Amino acid sequence: MSMGTDGNPGELDWLVVDESSAIPPYEQIRRQIAEAVHSGRLVVGTKLPSVRALASRLGLAVNTVARSYRELEQAKLVETRSRAGTVVAAGTDQDRLRLAQAAAAYADVVRSQGASPAEAVAMLNAAMDAANFRLE
Repeated sequence: MSMGTDGNPGELDWLVVDESSAIPPYEQIRRQIAEAVHSGRLVVGTKLPSVRALASRLGLAVNTVARSYRELEQAKLVETRSRAGTVVAAGTDQDRLRLAQAAAAYADVVRSQGASPAEAVAMLNAAMDAANFRLE
């Protein structure tokens, strides 16, 4: 299963475990997810696969993936919400936390107004353009 351009980064299709590596599988998983969070590949609020689903896809024991998720949670990179599952956390970075809260508030407004995700993104892009926000 590979991720195309419209794939869900939270599916972790790009995550692989090298069975011949001296690095334990739980650590390989932890490192790859941590790097994806730090690089922005996985953004705040991205839902990760369940422990069982990821273990099944990778052909690993459930406890191996659970250990990776626990260590990521201890590092405040992910958080487990009972009904929502495991998601990328805002961590202790206050600016990222404020941005995540603003994004959640915007998503609530979009949903309450019945706008589509495409409309919401277009409006956000227009607002960024109006504010002369440019990625360098």
